[in-house]
Order: sequence, then C-alpha cells, then structure tokens
Amino acid sequence: MAVKRNDLGQKAQLPKIRRQGPIYIPVLFNSLKNGDKIALAQGITLIESTRNKDFERAEELVTRCLQVHSNSIRIGITGVPGVGKSTFIEAFGTHLTQMGKKVAVLAVDPSSSVTKGSILGDKTRMEKLAKDPNAFIRPSPAQDSLGGVAKRTRETIILCEAAGFDVVLVETVGVGQSETLVHSMVDFFLLLKLAGAGDELQGLKRGIMEMADALVINKADGENLKAVKLAMTEFKRALHLYPPKENAWSPEVLSCSSLNNLGIDAVWEMILKFLALTKENGHFGENRIAQNKNWFLQTVEEQLKFQFFGRETIKRKMANYLEQIANHTISPVAAAHELLNISNPGTDEIP
Repeated sequence: MAVKRNDLGQKAQLPKIRRQGPIYIPVLFNSLKNGDKIALAQGITLIESTRNKDFERAEELVTRCLQVHSNSIRIGITGVPGVGKSTFIEAFGTHLTQMGKKVAVLAVDPSSSVTKGSILGDKTRMEKLAKDPNAFIRPSPAQDSLGGVAKRTRETIILCEAAGFDVVLVETVGVGQSETLVHSMVDFFLLLKLAGAGDELQGLKRGIMEMADALVINKADGENLKAVKLAMTEFKRALHLYPPKENAWSPEVLSCSSLNNLGIDAVWEMILKFLALTKENGHFGENRIAQNKNWFLQTVEEQLKFQFFGRETIKRKMANYLEQIANHTISPVAAAHELLNISNPGTDEIP
C-alpha cells in the first residue's frame, strides 16, 4: 500500500484517533469514511458498547454514516453448524475481492449461556480472506440476541457501507429453523444446505426455507456428488410448494464445493440476476425502507426494556417479587401483572 506524502516528500501526518479516553467522533468518522479498517473496528466496538456514556456518541457516528451514499449489497448467509459457512464465505469473498470488490464479513459467534463468553474465532477459519487487503472480517458475540445475529448487526452494516465496502456478508450463528431475523436486514438471503444428512425433509417445513432467496448445497465433491444431485431435485420440488415472493424472484437451487472452489462464480451470477430484477421492479428500494422501519420498531422495543429494567425502583420491586415466587407466596404470572400495573409509563416514579 502506497504511503501518502506531502509536497516536500515527507510522510503525511494523518489525524490520529485517540486510543485512550473518549473517541472524537468527527475524526473517527472521517477516518472510517476514508476506508481505515482500524477506525471501522473502533467504530463497531463503540456501537457494541453497553455503557451509557457511549450511547450518544455511537448514535452520532451511525447518523453520520447513514448520510454516506452506498451502492452495496447485503447478503445474509445461514445454515446448520457443520454446513461449511466459513469455508464458503472465504471462497465466495475471495472470488469477489479478485473481481475488485471490497468485502466485509460480519460473523456472529454463539455466546455461552453459562459464562456469556464467545470464542470469536472466525478470522482463524478464514485465514486467506483475513489477509486480503480488500476484505474486513469482524466477529461479534450473539450474547442474548435471538435469530442468529448480534444486537448491533444493523448498525455495523451501516458503518461498513460508509467505509466503502461493496458487499457485506452476514454469517449467522447457525442454529436451524429460527434464524430468520437476518432476513429483515439483508437484500439477499442465502441458505446453505448439506446433502445426505436427512436435511431434505426440512424443505417441507415453513420458516427459514420459505424466506430463502437461494439454496446452495455445499460440499458437492467426491463421493457426495450423487447425493447432491438427489438433494437438489428434492429441494426444487419443495420450493414449488411455497407461494410466489412479492419481489417476483423465484428461489434457485445451486450446488458448490467451497473446498475446491467449484460453483462459487455461479452463486455470484445468480445474485446479480436477483439484483437486476429487484432493482428494475422497485422491490430492492422498498425492502431497504421496510428494513429501516423494522429497525426503528425493534430499537423502540429494546429501549423500552432497557429503560424499564434500568430503574432502581423496578430492580427493588423485582427482587421482592422473586423472593415471593421462591417462597411460593405468589405465582410468576400474578407477580408480573402486579409489577406492570404499579408501573406508570408516564413517569419515572414507582409508588
């Protein structure tokens, strides 16, 4: 990478982002907008912070980033554990960077229900892509967020787009039929499948299958090829059972070998067809507007919960009710009704 120099041939002194104390948002934003990956990582850390003092600065950063025009495409990638999501993303992302695209990967790792910690090891599983100068990989913990994505995935997408990334790949945790939340924040929803694993029956179920814009059967190599062909036939039949999509797109079934880099180009060509169709019929823009409305509603719900449970009086009342529930002097349902009834939403005071 070329070093920027001033008129005297000396190394240019760029504004430094403070690593200690509060981050100066205008400087952080300008660095992020210029494609600085360190600034992008710091920005994501800021918006993922749960400290009260960081909320306003995180909101300011996101607002500034929303003003940056972007022609990016957001792609959600999900599938059961072991389907090869990381291997597929590395092959797919490398294919895109070789075409000159800038690719951001937002990988969501499961969090322990006991220790609340996450391994966050996706960079080690995408070693080649992690070293690519046109790629950015950010693992984030799922924490207590449901639906296979992290709490601040939407905001992180906005930051990546402001930093100039053309393609944003969102890799979900990988827990099965419940991973539908990512569908509400991406343009294209790709479901990875396996052949010969009894997974074909899932094609008859509602939920994640009917939301997918494409099914890609991974590990189509070696002795597995015969099973892949059979699975493709079964999944194509299953997709005919679902009603037509509002965007007029007919979901496709493809196969690939991420390990051998086979069929990856066909997946991208399919996504380009999807883009051309949805932009022409106007659904692409309508979907982005719907995503923002959904973002607003979920943020309101989240803030209401945060404000309610953050009150000291509510904490004391809850401790009292929990003690009564443990002593079997009140039912959990009755305790919940009483707590909500004594709370007056119009004031911060609890009787």
